[in-house]
Amino acid sequence: MTDSATKPTLAELAEANKRQRAAVEAALAQAPARSTGNVTVGGQRLAYRVDAEFMPVLSDQHGETHGEPQAAVFTTAYQQDGGAPRGVCFAFNGGPGSASMFLHLGALGPKRVRVRDDGGMPPPPYRVEDNPLTWFEHFDLVFIDPPHTGYSITASDEARKKALSVDGDVEMLCEAIRAWLTRHQRWGSPIYLCGESYGTTRAAAMADRLCNLGVALAGLVLVSCAMDIQALEFSPRNDLPYALYLPAFAGTAQYHGCLKGSLAASPEAARAAALDFVHTDYLSALHRGGTLSEKERGRIARRVGELIGLPAAAVEHMNLRVSDARYFPELLRERGQILGRLDARVAGPMGPDRKREWEFDPSIEALVSPYTMAAMDYFRGTLGIGADRVYVPMSEQAHKVWNWNRGEAQGNSYTCTSTDLARAMRRLPHLAVFVASGHYDLGTPYSATDWALDQLDIGAEVRQRITHRYYGAGHMMYTREADIRQLKTDLAAWLA
Repeated sequence: MTDSATKPTLAELAEANKRQRAAVEAALAQAPARSTGNVTVGGQRLAYRVDAEFMPVLSDQHGETHGEPQAAVFTTAYQQDGGAPRGVCFAFNGGPGSASMFLHLGALGPKRVRVRDDGGMPPPPYRVEDNPLTWFEHFDLVFIDPPHTGYSITASDEARKKALSVDGDVEMLCEAIRAWLTRHQRWGSPIYLCGESYGTTRAAAMADRLCNLGVALAGLVLVSCAMDIQALEFSPRNDLPYALYLPAFAGTAQYHGCLKGSLAASPEAARAAALDFVHTDYLSALHRGGTLSEKERGRIARRVGELIGLPAAAVEHMNLRVSDARYFPELLRERGQILGRLDARVAGPMGPDRKREWEFDPSIEALVSPYTMAAMDYFRGTLGIGADRVYVPMSEQAHKVWNWNRGEAQGNSYTCTSTDLARAMRRLPHLAVFVASGHYDLGTPYSATDWALDQLDIGAEVRQRITHRYYGAGHMMYTREADIRQLKTDLAAWLA
């Protein structure tokens, strides 16, 4: 079959773009879904109104399309029903490719999905319930679904390609925020951003870009940080994550009873010992590579194995470099289990052959379906949203084709937005940052976040505006009752 037989013709491309643009225009013309509700927080009844609607993302006013919409970005906003004006917090999840339902119905919103404290999957049916720990107590909430998620859509293939990139995604969400502030007349309110996972990559860059657009943030909440992808990407000649993951691996091994002696005493002891080893021996050993003597290599392998619960021989076979993909199926292999990535407290069953393959993440599998089913029931039944639209909770395709390069960079480069955050903090003397990390998060480990924050190009006075707190669950620490309560307490203290 020839290429001409498989590639769409110009006429077909034009027709496809016409349909996409018509869909965006129809979404933007659609009336908002409006409803009301209330939630009791600390004995106080808080009434709210909900506006679920599409925000336009306009193209460059000086470009060829002259302000035509590139995308219709879906937002769900909870605003105080009566009372004095207050702050607004815009929230989004990560992926890239995830809709905002996890933050919306997990921690921040007036409703939440109840799941199991241990991270396992609860039985159906799945419903939302009142959330007495909602952040609505502190500010109005606007949940944003990026153009490749939720109900949001783009107007053309070119616009979609732009949306599926670091800088294009940042630009579109900033424009959606400006559109929301204008439509709801909230330019006089203190503005906050809350991002989770890749949402922190996005939020760090947005803090600086919004400043360029005349929006000075009051605060930034970063849940499970991923600002420096080099710290998280296991790839050739990048030894950084092998060192940064080690303390989190050690804590995980202790949790599952895989350590001995003093290391088994507590997760704190295991993590501290691993961090000390990283600083004193491990980084140097990785740097020296093939020049290590056999004796030194054996010593390093034994200590890594002791710290993270693997045989020294296995560590040697991995060239002293234990990646996440190797660790997840290896730690509990003798038990016939694989580790969860986003919550390492969770383990799932291997096949009978116990292959050294990580086929799925049992911790995210335990959450996606409960959240999606509960969200669909709530969105359609209670809020009256999207009866005739397809909701995309997580777009695997978006993640696969994501353009991680920034600016004029070509080829493969590590995305870094911590430089944007540092610049925004230097530019905005009142910008405060709150960071939340889970000790059992092996997607964006707390130890990698410590490193990323330590490397910020800011002085000691500016650094005082950063608060970092740690929790006893994983990536989505708010799924554990004790952690969601502590998170709310820590947020209130930070705001105060």
